[in-house]
Order: sequence, then structure tokens, then C-alpha cells
Amino acid sequence: MQIFEKIKNDLLVTPKTWLVTGVAGFIGSNLMETLLKLNQKVVGLDNFATGFQSNIDDVLKKMTPSQRNNFIFHEGDIRNPDDCKKAVEHCDYVLHQAALGSVPRSIEMPEMTHQTNVTGFLNMLIAAKNEKIKRFIYASSSSVYGDSVELPKIETHIGNPLSPYAVSKLTNELYAKAFSNCYGLNCIGLRYFNIFGPRQDPDGPYAAVIPLWITSLLNGQPVYVNGDGETSRDFCYIDNAVQVNLLAACVENPDIVNHVYNVTVGERTSLNQLYQMITDHLSKANQPIYQDFRPGDIRHSLADISKTKNLLGYKPNYNVQVGLEQTIAWFQSEQGN
Repeated sequence: MQIFEKIKNDLLVTPKTWLVTGVAGFIGSNLMETLLKLNQKVVGLDNFATGFQSNIDDVLKKMTPSQRNNFIFHEGDIRNPDDCKKAVEHCDYVLHQAALGSVPRSIEMPEMTHQTNVTGFLNMLIAAKNEKIKRFIYASSSSVYGDSVELPKIETHIGNPLSPYAVSKLTNELYAKAFSNCYGLNCIGLRYFNIFGPRQDPDGPYAAVIPLWITSLLNGQPVYVNGDGETSRDFCYIDNAVQVNLLAACVENPDIVNHVYNVTVGERTSLNQLYQMITDHLSKANQPIYQDFRPGDIRHSLADISKTKNLLGYKPNYNVQVGLEQTIAWFQSEQGN
């Protein structure tokens, strides 16, 4: 039996209480869905800065009455220490997803990025320490690799951060290590690489490329590519990220804590290849419009996930092709196609 399957079975037998910050967001709502289906008690915290009530509602409508009763929601802000303290009470684990994402947004709004991603993160660490949380799992980012051109990306080799967002995520990792060393708080950081899937926001100036392109093509709108299309990323379907969060929280190997782990599938896909995959799935022949490269973006990204596999027992179940099929089907159903 895979480690992940054993953990899910164990959780069904002995439910725990989980705080998911950013629960109304894309990743947070998918974590909420998986945990509630496992009959866990889930406490959600969100201020709806980038999340949506509709994401929470979408999850709850899929649940049984008893599973819905296992969910408690706090509308609050991680920048407020009292909101953090209230949310974390009586929880076993924290899955900290709340943040202001997007490199371009951080370049435009560095102060707000710092307040949410750094001050808010510190508030959550303090609350978790005081509540004696069993394990604090937090979302870091592949952006911490910065200007390092080394491929694949290995957790111990990082470069200089290229944006305020990258700085904020690197600062999170440093704070988590300090809290582990100073207070014994068991922390694990997850360096997400371009996570995608259902409920990812396709709208606004900071939308991620996959939901943006899918909805643009479904609506007959032009698709824009930053640069020449040969920029590449290690895209990761959301269910893989959910798996790593639960593994990080529950695996018993004492060597796993107080580390950071790459979270993706270890495959590199160019934007041109990605666009071709999406248009093939949708049977669309539209030509994209190429525009300038985006400031702060790295050229290529590919992760070494051997550490995540070896220490956490991670086995990604979805490659890019399969993940795109699932994601496109979800967006089509949302639009009634």
C-alpha cells in the first residue's frame, strides 16, 4: 500500500482537526474538499482578498450533512494576530496557504505583499507555537530559486530572489527554520511549482496562465503569450499538491520535519507546448499573440523531486496531460459546455 493510501485510511479511522488558511482560494478549497471527504474536522480562515465564497460553497455542496457539519469557517485576516489565535485553537495541524500570490502583483504592491506574506506568516507561526500544533505545513514557492540557472532545481541550491514575492517566500522559510530551532515547532515548507486545476481563478490581471488560456479559448477570446513561448515551467496538477500536504502533515519519519520540499512532477513544458496541448484538447486552432517578456519571471523551471519522493513517500499521480484533461473538463462544466 502506498504511504498516501495508508495515511488516508488512518485518518478515516482517527479523524484530526485541520486549520486551512486561505481556504476560499484555489489550493485551500481543494485541501478542504479532500479533508472533508476523509471525514476530518476542518477549520477555514480567509479574508476573501483573493479567495471566493463560491469556492467554499462548491466544496460544501459535494459533502454529506455530517461532512458539512465538520467545517467551521472564520472570516479573518492573517495580518491580525487575534484572528490567527482564534482560528488555530484546538487544531492538530495547520496547512498554511494564505498569501498574496503573483510575481507581477508583488512588484506593483510590495508593501501589501510583505504585510500578508511575511507579517501574516509570522502571526500564524506564533499562534501555532502557542497552541502547540503538531505540525505546521506552509506554502513556499519555486520563486525562491531566483536567478539560479541550474536545472533541475534542488532544494539546497537557490539563487537571488527576483521579486518581492520571492523575497517573502524565502523569508517564510527562514522564519520557519528559526521557529523550529528556537521553539521546537515542527515545520515543513512546500515549494510549489505552477500548481493548476479546478477552481483556479481565470480572471484579473494576475491570473495564472492555464485557467486564463482555457477560459479565453472557451470564450473565443485572444490568447497572449509572454515572450517567445519557449519559457518553460514544471506544471503540477492540484491533486499532487494535496497529496504532499497530507504526507507532510502525517508521515512519521523523524527526518522529514524542518525541511522544504519541491512539489511538482519533474517535467518541463514550454508555453508553446502547453498552448498546443490545450488547443488539442479543445479542438481549437487559434493562434496566440506574442508580447513582451514579463518583469521578474524566470526563463526555465524544472524540479528535482527525489527528496519529496524519498522522505515523504510522494508519488505524483497526474502528469500535465492528465491534469489538463481534468482541468479543462471542470471549466467546460462550469460554463455549461
